[in-house]
Amino acid sequence: MSFLKSILTLRNLTFVAGAILFFTLLHYFFTGAGGQRYLAVRLVPLALIIQILVLYQDRFLYPRLPALLNHVIVIAYLGVALYVMYYFTVNYEDIAIWRQARYTQHDFIVGVLVFLLVMELSRIIHPILFWVNVVLVFYALWGQLSPIDFFWHPGVDLNRLITSSTVEFSTGVYGRYAQLALTLIAAFLLLAAAASGFGAQRALVDVMRRLAGRSRHTIPQTAVLASVSVGMVSGSGSANTAVTGSFTIPLMKRYGVPGTFAGAVETAASMGGLIMPPLMAVAGFLMAEFLGVPYWDVVVRGFAVAFVYFVSLILAVYLLSVRLLPNTSIQIPTVPLYCWTRTVIFFGGIIYLILLMSTFGYGALRAALYTAAAVLSVLVLTWLYFKYVLKDPAVAKESLLGNLRVVIETHAEMTSYLTLLMATLGIMIGLFTVTGFITRMGSLLLQLGEFHIIATIIMAWIFGWLVGTGLPPTATYIIVAVIIVPPLRALGIDPWVAHFFAFLLAIWGELSPPTSLTAAVAAKIAEASFMRTMWEALKICLPITVMSFAIFVRSDMVVNPGWAQITDTLLVAAGTAGVTYAVFGRFFARPLARWLMSLVFLILAVPVIFHPDDNVAIVISAILVPLIIVGVGRHRRIAPPPEVAEPTETAESRA
Repeated sequence: MSFLKSILTLRNLTFVAGAILFFTLLHYFFTGAGGQRYLAVRLVPLALIIQILVLYQDRFLYPRLPALLNHVIVIAYLGVALYVMYYFTVNYEDIAIWRQARYTQHDFIVGVLVFLLVMELSRIIHPILFWVNVVLVFYALWGQLSPIDFFWHPGVDLNRLITSSTVEFSTGVYGRYAQLALTLIAAFLLLAAAASGFGAQRALVDVMRRLAGRSRHTIPQTAVLASVSVGMVSGSGSANTAVTGSFTIPLMKRYGVPGTFAGAVETAASMGGLIMPPLMAVAGFLMAEFLGVPYWDVVVRGFAVAFVYFVSLILAVYLLSVRLLPNTSIQIPTVPLYCWTRTVIFFGGIIYLILLMSTFGYGALRAALYTAAAVLSVLVLTWLYFKYVLKDPAVAKESLLGNLRVVIETHAEMTSYLTLLMATLGIMIGLFTVTGFITRMGSLLLQLGEFHIIATIIMAWIFGWLVGTGLPPTATYIIVAVIIVPPLRALGIDPWVAHFFAFLLAIWGELSPPTSLTAAVAAKIAEASFMRTMWEALKICLPITVMSFAIFVRSDMVVNPGWAQITDTLLVAAGTAGVTYAVFGRFFARPLARWLMSLVFLILAVPVIFHPDDNVAIVISAILVPLIIVGVGRHRRIAPPPEVAEPTETAESRA
């Protein structure tokens, strides 16, 4: 009996559901059987089941209710998901083909069940998205009661609201967003899962700490290097902060970095992880879908944006480090060979992925699948070598099956989480569509465009900021791309510029006041003030705001890959570096002279970024860049605080 109890656990049940999802996806990746829509019909309910089980492992879904009632509710939710999966799978052809616009009462009831289940899970996991959808449901049903003409519409029938969000399969819960989460995004998440299963994330942090060097000034750069490395495959700023920040923030604080600064650096670095290809906060996949282009076309432009951001980020972090930390040497930690090996394998996988998509012309899904298979195979062989040949103590307590289980669990949890998010967003965009809000908002922006195109851009930026204050980057990008991008394109703005504007808005929204989940996670780890951490991170992340508008002038940066792109990218990088020095650098010791010199840097940086004539911008950048180099040298002499003794390395700190 005790043996059965040890087997029939909630974690094992979650693993079984995750394994079914994992191997079903692998079968689809290799065969394409049934198509994306049929795959979503089968696996969206399974993703909901996994999320229910993952949540229930940590806590009761309803802590105020008795334990028995919680158990009953969870069983009921699982039963609903299983029945929805069975019913829609068995009746898929009839519903998708023969019963369009003439759905039965049974179809409607099952649609209501899956709609309510998705809404309830989003209430628990994504509460802001839930309440937005609740407002949209009321607006859809009773829009005719609106006293404001702009929001008035004749109202949507309840039957139409439910069917458009569920049983039509092409929109709502089973629409293009959920299908994308279960296909292309899930394929890329295989790489992140393989890295997580064999501890590559912690190895990356250890190696980046070793590469940071002997100076205290380079310790905060550990957070930058580690976060961009993990962020390339995480797709979530808060998750990135939770993974890398748990190591980098205590490390920075131990060497004298104030908690607020440590949290702000980790937040800013995690924002960079969202910008960095190949994952690009999942928005890159959506951008390729919206534009109807290969994913590599998005990636090659994403690298330009990431380059500009990290040039300014590294400069900002260094200038702040010089101001806050003495330039004393520190002991370089020893990194085991196994950590170096896993790090090389991880970056080798990223390079292999890029080569498959760029040089060899593979599609994004196949490239991701082959890369994940190669990385996992090499990690397994490496683990076996260190375990049984070298007998490395670092892997003495690990088992191969245990690591492979973590791979499957990690992939299932990430995929199911994103599938629920995408299903929730599918409902939201469907409600925006059936109420006609998208059309009215587009008309308003076009009217502003008749006044001046800059007015439309500013209005779009404000709208994106308001949306991003409470929504994750993926949600913000989808909403902005659906509502804002079409009128921008109608005004003659290049689609690449419009979509990267939406993308940068979505990233900035993850940090925008008054809410920022990434800053909140970092502040909690750093034991610092949330508002101060968010404010400092906003200053460090200033290049995101600058680039949001710079791409309208330096459009070749995201429109024309090649020499034109390189020129515009370097100009924007020089300009944002100038802005960064103006904010954080100290050219003179006296406050008045320092402020005047900061103004000089701003005066030079603005035309480098925004002047429409490239030749003028190049000439001014030839003045600005040497001035920044000289300024960094002066900053190193003027800004440092007094030297202090190196902290003692304890067993606890090494752990």
